[in-house]
This record gives sequence, structure tokens and C-alpha cells, in this order.
Amino acid sequence: MNTLYLSHPDCLDHQTQLGHPERADRLVVVERALEQEVFSGLLREAAPRGDETLALLAHPEDYVRDIYEALPREDIVSIADDTVLSPGSWNAAMRALGACRYAVDEVMTRKVDNAFCAIRPPGHHAERDKPMGFCLFNNAAVAARYAMKEHGIERVAILDWDVHHGNGTQDIFWADKNVLYASIHEMPLFPGTGAENERGEYENIVNVPLHAGDGSPVFREALDIAVLPRIDSFAPDLIIISAGFDAHWRDPLANINLTEADFAIATRMVLDLADRRCGGRVVSILEGGYDLVGLSRSVAAHVTTLMRG
Repeated sequence: MNTLYLSHPDCLDHQTQLGHPERADRLVVVERALEQEVFSGLLREAAPRGDETLALLAHPEDYVRDIYEALPREDIVSIADDTVLSPGSWNAAMRALGACRYAVDEVMTRKVDNAFCAIRPPGHHAERDKPMGFCLFNNAAVAARYAMKEHGIERVAILDWDVHHGNGTQDIFWADKNVLYASIHEMPLFPGTGAENERGEYENIVNVPLHAGDGSPVFREALDIAVLPRIDSFAPDLIIISAGFDAHWRDPLANINLTEADFAIATRMVLDLADRRCGGRVVSILEGGYDLVGLSRSVAAHVTTLMRG
């Protein structure tokens, strides 16, 4: 399989306070993990820079403008309880969006089989007009809207296995019958959304809450019984993974006990479904994962599986 890996040093320039879990070191350890010999066949490219027109695919103009105008010239400013801006945040966010756009282009034109975007800030908590949960712009939502707008596809499925519910992605696609959003997450946990009865206007939202202490068997059953059959019947033209790795047992922000092997198996299951339904087209986008060891091992397992196809 030809797997494309996209990242950029600009994504390190989104600075957060000392002790903040969403920090530049997350991408440093991902880069280091993917330097191993087993990844010598990985196609690597620097993420191109996106622009505000991409953000406008998922967010209103005044929201995008407010984020830009809030950028500090120095230091760090808070724009939500847990979300900050630094002087480099805009460039980081634009590289993240540019990575998503380029990944979609390369996958949709079959230049590569699949792609993994190692980017920050993450995106799945960013609602249509509200930053939160470390997120400024919703990367996965932008990727989905871009794929439909520029490549003429009709349906996109977004699978979110971050341990925190992607309230932002759900908000953006609540009334969009052409996007299926499926999330497996811990509840109760931030942000407090993601109950099973939150189904969207077109039954296009699938939420599978897990409980603190759940591990591999429950997670795999959720995928096999509740999530993947819904994606299969939706018959997407593209599958996007909101690939958070904070359900790993080492992660400090949650209480789900997955291992890196679980993420490899989940990736394999998604690839098998994508082969049947959409010509194998998968774009994976990094979301959470805050223990550096757990994150690096999980990403390595995920990317290894993407490469093996």
C-alpha cells in the first residue's frame, strides 16, 4: 500500500502553557516513532499551507475572522476554558487544514492508497462557531466538506475513536444527510455530549459511549456491531478517521484501557470496509493522545497497518 504521511514544523509553533496536555512534544514523539526502519516505505511530504477559505467550509466567516483577530503578538491568550492562541497558532492551523486538503486530493485521485496527517492543533471539538477542547478549526469536517465540494463525491463517513466525544463534528453535521458521523468514546467525560440518543436529523449520527474501565473487548465489539455496519450500509465514497489515541491505557485524561494493538485492529477493520465500499480511500487525521509513550506506540501501530493495507 502507498501510505502518505503529512506533517509540518509549523504545527509545532502552536504553543500552549507549561503543563498543558496538548503540546508540541506530541508531534515530536510521533516523528521520532516513524523514523524506525519499518517505516522506510512511508511516503513523506511537508504539509502545504492552507488558507481561511478551507476553514470557511465548516465555520462561518465571522468565527474565522475572530480567531485571526484574537492572535497575540507575543505570549499566550486564552479563548476558551482550555483553548489558547499563541503567535504561531494561525500558521499551525493553516498547515493542519492544508494537510487535510492535500491528503484528500492525493487519496481521491488515487495517487496514494491512504494518508495520515500528523497535525495540531486538533479539531474535533471545534463546533461551527465555538472553539473548545484544544481545538480551533474542525480539521475532519473541513476534509469532508472539501472532498464533496472539490471531488464531487456524495457521501463521507467520519469515524472518531478519540476517547472524548467529537461534539464539534457532530454539531457541524447534525443536519447533513450526506455525512455519517460515528463516535466511540468514554462517558461521562468531557465534553459531556455523545449519548446514544443523539442521532442527528437524518439518523446520521452514531454514538457509542463506553464506561470508565472498559477495554479491548468492549471497544472491538462496539466497532464490529454498532459502528462499522452503519458505515457499511451508508456506503461512503470516502472514510475519514478522527484518530485520537487517548483511549490508550496510559493516557492521563481518560479511563479506557486500550493498547496499541487495539488501534492496529481497528485500522485493519476500517481498511477492510473501505476496500469493499470506497476503493480503499481512507484519510486519517490526528486528534488526541496525551501520554507521549502511548501516543507514539499507537501511531506506529496505526501507520504500520495503513501501510500494510
